[in-house]
Amino acid sequence: MSGHSKWHNIQGRKNAQDAKRGKVFQKISRELYMAVKAGGPDPDSNAQLRLVMDKAKAANMPKDNIKRAVDKGSGAGAENYEEVTYEGYGPGGIAVLVHALTDNKNRTAAAVRSAFTHSGGSLAATGAVSYMFDRKGYIVISREDLDTDEDTMLMDVLDAGGDDLQSSDEAFEIYTDPKQLAAVRDALEKAGYKLETAELTMIPENLTDVPADKVEKLQHLIDELEDNDDVSEVYEAANYPD
Repeated sequence: MSGHSKWHNIQGRKNAQDAKRGKVFQKISRELYMAVKAGGPDPDSNAQLRLVMDKAKAANMPKDNIKRAVDKGSGAGAENYEEVTYEGYGPGGIAVLVHALTDNKNRTAAAVRSAFTHSGGSLAATGAVSYMFDRKGYIVISREDLDTDEDTMLMDVLDAGGDDLQSSDEAFEIYTDPKQLAAVRDALEKAGYKLETAELTMIPENLTDVPADKVEKLQHLIDELEDNDDVSEVYEAANYPD
């Protein structure tokens, strides 16, 4: 796989995300709702629900909040969310993919369009940029206090069913077939590894260099999109300057 690394960007935004914990809980609640709607409320038979529940626990989401979202997805609530994808170009022509869970598509579309306009970008037609991204399972294992070299880690990843491994001084990043994410996660945990994250994500096939004078505007676009309650994930095919 190409040298694209998510972990640096994730770590760089962690403090900002922690400051928005209530908003994070709201977004995870919607993901729980959708996972239950799609596959039922039993995490033992619903791999996607297990992944989202793990995400909720990693975010320190209260058990009552998790239960409430699962109950709503089971039919105990009146909410009805839809999954919507928006595609566009940010400043510098950077491809941006936006996934949302919404109960009002008109409201969400207007807000997403406004965010692109504010930053000098524009929405694009369906399919304009989505082909540039591959859906992957994504697992991170921190190298802090981990006495495992890259060769050993690679063998363990392959034995677990993973597809690819990238390493840095801070972490091992593992990529899987999306359908195998839960199985690979479980195998690595059984092998004794502590996982920092395990999620489905979109990986850009190629990155576009962000012009230095467009960095601030692109980051403003991403921040505005992520601040939207309806937006669940934002992906950009961006290579930021050092």
